[in-house]
Amino acid sequence: MRNLFPVLTVVAAIIVLWYGAAVWLNTPWAYDKAQRAGVELSTSELIADTWSQKKPKLPAPHQVTREIWKTTVEKKITSKRSLIYHSWVTLSATLLGFALGTVLGIALAVGIVFNRTIDMSVMPWVITSQTIPILAIAPMIIVVLNAVGIQGLLPKAIISMYLSFFPVVVGMVKGLRSPDHMQLDQMRTWHASGAQTFWRLRLPSSMPYLFTSLKIAMAAAIVGAIVGELPTGAVAGLGARLLAGSYYGQTIQIWSALLVAAALAATLVAIIGLIQRIVLNRMGMAQ
Repeated sequence: MRNLFPVLTVVAAIIVLWYGAAVWLNTPWAYDKAQRAGVELSTSELIADTWSQKKPKLPAPHQVTREIWKTTVEKKITSKRSLIYHSWVTLSATLLGFALGTVLGIALAVGIVFNRTIDMSVMPWVITSQTIPILAIAPMIIVVLNAVGIQGLLPKAIISMYLSFFPVVVGMVKGLRSPDHMQLDQMRTWHASGAQTFWRLRLPSSMPYLFTSLKIAMAAAIVGAIVGELPTGAVAGLGARLLAGSYYGQTIQIWSALLVAAALAATLVAIIGLIQRIVLNRMGMAQ
């Protein structure tokens, strides 16, 4: 309960600020309507209007909550208006991109740690790759892959992989290099081979770093999947919902998709955290 109280306090503060911001941003439109109708708004009427507009600049929390309820509980999962359906489309690309990024990141990290040539030649390019804005490179990836006949899930997964592999590389390199000289000397004393040192010392030592980087990679992967849906004109996925909402000025739809995406990311990160706790406890690395 003590750990939950600070979280609830922050959430409550965010909601209060959100309601206040909704009043502030939506007030000009409320006054404009009242002026054209020739009426004067009291304070209570003004607040009620700013929290109930159909296309507000900033929807109130209860409007977003109602939209999420309507598009999850009250819609069939197979409906194109269901956020569960769109979440599944985005989740598919996220998980595939995350898996590809994890495999690529671990493979590059192993190469960087055990091969000086790869360390000197690849690591600078890995760092440089993250200086390119994803919004600039995503359309290029889509166009190139479409030109060779690759469409659908894979292009979005590749964009997701592009964002997610970097934290894994950095975390695994740090983790594989975390054993100190005394530990490495002890392995040499036991005449351990390079493979034995890797499997019995370096890899176990890297687990806390790996799981930490996987949490960051998962959050980046879902961002990549959503961004990958934007330049394709996709009709399914949370990115498609954001795009459609922006086209028609449906800010409530945009915010509901954003909150569902945030909830999806938080759930996936929490699952990784649970796996981390189980694995590290079994390895004797209590968290």
